[in-house]
Amino acid sequence: MEQVELKISLKDWLYIGVIGAFFGLLFSLFFYFLNEKFQDISTIFFGTFTAICITFFSSLFISVSNSYILPQVNKRFWYGISFGFSFLSGALGFLFSFSLFYTFDVYITNYIDPYSWYLTFIIGSLTFLVGLILHQFISMKYKNEQSKTEILQSKIKTLENELNPHFLFNALNSMCELVYIDQEKAETSLLNLSKFLRNAISKESVISIEDELSMVQTYVDIENIRFDNNIHLTITMQNTKKIQIPKFSIQLLVENAIKHGYQSKKLDIDINTTNDKISVNNDGKKIEKIQLGTGLSNLKNRLKLLNIGTLEYDEKNKNNVQFTIQLGEKL
Repeated sequence: MEQVELKISLKDWLYIGVIGAFFGLLFSLFFYFLNEKFQDISTIFFGTFTAICITFFSSLFISVSNSYILPQVNKRFWYGISFGFSFLSGALGFLFSFSLFYTFDVYITNYIDPYSWYLTFIIGSLTFLVGLILHQFISMKYKNEQSKTEILQSKIKTLENELNPHFLFNALNSMCELVYIDQEKAETSLLNLSKFLRNAISKESVISIEDELSMVQTYVDIENIRFDNNIHLTITMQNTKKIQIPKFSIQLLVENAIKHGYQSKKLDIDINTTNDKISVNNDGKKIEKIQLGTGLSNLKNRLKLLNIGTLEYDEKNKNNVQFTIQLGEKL
């Protein structure tokens, strides 16, 4: 069985602390009504405070072991170390609480003082069992999240694979006629295609905006061989150094502009990037009603799966057709 490191979030610890205090309260109430000797408010305070102390020591030990101990030892010893800390969490949590209440001569400590070491062992053993259950719970949670991540990556790769042949066929069609007409242009086109494909086959699903724009420029260079340099690309960048976007995102919008906007004359495509959005507009043929085809639907799905942003478009602008990638809080 694969060993899984305990990784508990702050939210998890909040739940554990509340649940621990609640069960500490119930445990104290049980003793409160079990015997007249324990029918004092200090019994309830002691039990609840002890549960909180155990939670604190658990948090401390797991944080320290995950950061400094477990990374330095073989995984075969992880269970032993983790469960040893589980026992210590209960034992030290009880001893700390008992010592504090005993120092202030709280009523309940007079009756449990003779059994304090027995109780230390018993509570340590109980937290050992709780640690075992918690370890299995976190392991299942970790594996579930890992499975979700793998499924998500598989979906993204499937979407990317739908695009790659599309790019390749378009590029090859653009240069087929050049082989016998203009060998120099054909050679330049093939070199550009090679550069484009080198970036396209990289494993990364998310790349920097600079790399994406470099691919876009290469793509436009390839297309301009077919369109006699009538496609003019203008790029304006503002505060975009840390932006990461899905591969082929801007390229798809530029390709869509060429496919639907070109009218046998010059086509101006403007790309404007800021830290919260990326806009691509062109002055070509006006589309009366925009419909998302395979490529744009693909981009919309990848933006959603990667939790990067949303795809928006403006149908009201009479002069230009504009698509915008509205970046989310993740970036």
